Amino acid sequence: MRVVIAPDKFKGSLTADAVARAVAEGLRSVIPAEVDLVPMADGGDGTVDAALRAGYSPATHRVTGPDGRPVEATIAVRGSTAVVELAAASGLALLPPDRLLPLDATSRGTGELIRAALDAGCTRIVLGLGGSACTDGGAGMIGALGARLLDAAGQELPDGGGALARVNRIDLSHLDVRLADCTFVVALDVDNPLLGRHGAAATFGPQKGADPGQVALLDAALANYARVLGDALGGKLRDTTEISGAGAAGGVGFAALTVLGAAPRPGLDLVADLVGLADRVRGADLVVTGEGSLDQQSLSGKTPVGVARIARTAGVPRVVAVCGVSSLSRDETRNSGIDAAWTLAAIEPDVARSIAHAGPLLTRVGESIGRWAATELPAARTEHPEETL
Repeated sequence: MRVVIAPDKFKGSLTADAVARAVAEGLRSVIPAEVDLVPMADGGDGTVDAALRAGYSPATHRVTGPDGRPVEATIAVRGSTAVVELAAASGLALLPPDRLLPLDATSRGTGELIRAALDAGCTRIVLGLGGSACTDGGAGMIGALGARLLDAAGQELPDGGGALARVNRIDLSHLDVRLADCTFVVALDVDNPLLGRHGAAATFGPQKGADPGQVALLDAALANYARVLGDALGGKLRDTTEISGAGAAGGVGFAALTVLGAAPRPGLDLVADLVGLADRVRGADLVVTGEGSLDQQSLSGKTPVGVARIARTAGVPRVVAVCGVSSLSRDETRNSGIDAAWTLAAIEPDVARSIAHAGPLLTRVGESIGRWAATELPAARTEHPEETL
């Protein structure tokens, strides 16, 4: 029997790799199976880890963190392709919860990682967005790549979204020339525009510490920045309100799509390509996927439903999911391509204990899936006929 275990992380608890290993331990204790672990991500944090597990090589660099202090961040490289994760250099998790910087946090470190990838000779860069600490429209990122943001007196502006209210001119003449020969692909799963009530500041600013007054300030600052950047691009930039996904990652999506010319792709599909998921599930008897919570948002393309879609396309007979909690009905789960879902909440209803002991609980879930497979799957019955529920 061949099983592929391809979960996303359980946010705030376990990495995707740890989830996969815990489930595999339990499953193997019940049925003999060839198990392939394929930790997944949806294009946000965990994307580099997924690429490394798929055979990419790590390259760690000291770059500017979201608060201006140096941090160590890793990119994944294979051949001429690099995978860069914004969260590694400019992520909210890099700041203490009581020291968020809604007006001053920067994406500069992400630009420095891109520059490091260029230094390594990469000509294709995959950029994973998500989990950002900043609302700077990607100004720090393009600044690290040679752009100069100037005020009315011709002085360079400090980093941070708040300062964008004072940008008067953006000089792109010193952008790294290697960018012209580099193809960018950006993992994009939100369609938020840069500005307005569904924009970067209004939608994502509060989770980065912005109060209502700061949200309004940031939205106005981003509007000014977008206008000035449009001028710098020679008027080729269409109305910013029409750019779907420009508001992703505090507006970093805006700079990626415009200045870098990145092609947007759904994050799950992008990661699936990086790890070769379609090939790895082909011929499997069972695919196990999952994430911390199965809910309505999962149905719009998060990892479990995306993995199920790819597995079904490859002809896998059974797909199941593991999760901390699920708010989906049985019909919703099955209609999403998932035959059954196991929750940690069914074993440990206390959320804090479930998070703290997720590893052992997932091993128990793996045992349950193994017993289920022994009765539901012909391959398991053939190899291990004595197993019964």
